[in-house]
Amino acid sequence: MQNKKHIIEIKHLTKVYKGTSKPAIDDINLDITTGEIFGLLGPNGAGKTTTISILCGLFAPTSGNVFIDGMDYQHSSETIKNIIGVVPQDIALYPTLTAKENLTFFGHLYGLKGKKLKTRIDECLELFGLEKNAGKKIKTFSGGMKRRINLIAGILHKPKIIFLDEPTVGVDVQSRNVILDHLRNINKEGATLIYTSHYMEEAENFCSKVAIIDKGEIIIEGHPEELIKSKEEYTNLESIFLQLTGRALRDE
Repeated sequence: MQNKKHIIEIKHLTKVYKGTSKPAIDDINLDITTGEIFGLLGPNGAGKTTTISILCGLFAPTSGNVFIDGMDYQHSSETIKNIIGVVPQDIALYPTLTAKENLTFFGHLYGLKGKKLKTRIDECLELFGLEKNAGKKIKTFSGGMKRRINLIAGILHKPKIIFLDEPTVGVDVQSRNVILDHLRNINKEGATLIYTSHYMEEAENFCSKVAIIDKGEIIIEGHPEELIKSKEEYTNLESIFLQLTGRALRDE
């Protein structure tokens, strides 16, 4: 019986891609508690995307196990997919469709339809300040507006767990604040958030817990404030990140 306090349990997770000998992730163990805002942080090529992809059911691990709300993908893939929402870094919208048409399409994918779907779309558009742009094509939207629609598409079905890959990358300060404020409210309503970002100051203020991954291994995890207090040379989350992962450029 899995510990219900932990909505995600990662046990000895390893992924080796075909044609390579070095694991993309190597024997990772993590527990994520229900209701957390959990930040998975790391430089380029550290293993973040691979880990998130396995948690979302996109890839199968080479070895190890993942339990989502006490279930595994081998036996409960459809049930798991109904309780998770995914907000990818790349804008996953159809540019020639309107905002409402895009959201109707994604709502149908989650099994929503009719009046329930229409009400939910209207509610989310208003929540994110986009109700006046519902009939406009996505290709006419600013970067911040696209980010907000991208986010709505992943939360329409009110998932218990939301995976957020760089949800505020490349947006203006106003859009960033709107996105983070609404994500905090969604979290307060009970959703668990799994978040990746290269913005260390944002992660420090937003996350209730973080783990830093590098070269496929978890090198530190804990509450940001407690990690910062753990050593004199740590002044903020960015200083921890740079000391543990180095200052060399990661272009791979």
